[in-house]
Amino acid sequence: MDYVKPADVAVAMLETGKRKLALAPRDLLIRGMLSGAILGVATSLAFTGAVQTGQPLVGALIFPVGLIAIVLLGLELVTGSFALVPLPWLNREAGAGSVLVNWGWVFIGNLIGSVAYGALIAIALTNMGTAAPAGVAARIVAVAELKTTAYEAIGFAGWVTVFVKAMLCNWMVCLAVVLAMTTNSTIGKIACAWMPVFIFFAQGFEHSVVNMFIIPTGMMMGAKVTVAQWWLWNQIPVTLGNLLGGFTFTGLAIYATYKPQPAIELARGPVPTGVPAE
Repeated sequence: MDYVKPADVAVAMLETGKRKLALAPRDLLIRGMLSGAILGVATSLAFTGAVQTGQPLVGALIFPVGLIAIVLLGLELVTGSFALVPLPWLNREAGAGSVLVNWGWVFIGNLIGSVAYGALIAIALTNMGTAAPAGVAARIVAVAELKTTAYEAIGFAGWVTVFVKAMLCNWMVCLAVVLAMTTNSTIGKIACAWMPVFIFFAQGFEHSVVNMFIIPTGMMMGAKVTVAQWWLWNQIPVTLGNLLGGFTFTGLAIYATYKPQPAIELARGPVPTGVPAE
């Protein structure tokens, strides 16, 4: 059967974390840049569907194509790495420093790719700045302001709100990445990854790499947002929330309950009741 059992998925998660840690900075940057750009493409496509139909849910149905492409190509997305890369460290097979370095390179790559695509789509949507933002461009500008100045307006409550939305978001994103490991077929991976990503986008949760595209692109097209507002009221709290949500609710939780046993423990078998372990 095509289905991969949860215990085997946990092994795959650990092995994936090891492979990611073994990648050179050059590969992390290239794969990270591609991921950032692809998520930007998926986001602009989702906005296009929502604007043209007047139904935001249509955008949520479309958006998962981005993460699916990233999963199928084995690219690097920092939000997914928040769940998988720490597992070798938890298993005492890697140092904490290597985890942080990996996240740093992927984050930079995601940022470069997101902003680069944002610049290109801003040119396309505004005829290189000669036309006022309308349609999809106007939606991007409005959302960029909602994701920053709207939170700033309510102060600490806004910071907490965006942090919690980020936790919920990356719980779903990392769940999508892990669910794709439950099958070996391409169609199966597409179906499994699509479901949780649809859930997060439909409910307006906060994803750090998606916001790397939306907010600077909105700023390029006239959104009344400063760089400080972008980072203080969205990028920083969202990244931290994504880290906590993805690692705790998906990576750590699944690892803890399906943790691969060392070969020596498997050979011994279960300890009989009443007999102390050595």
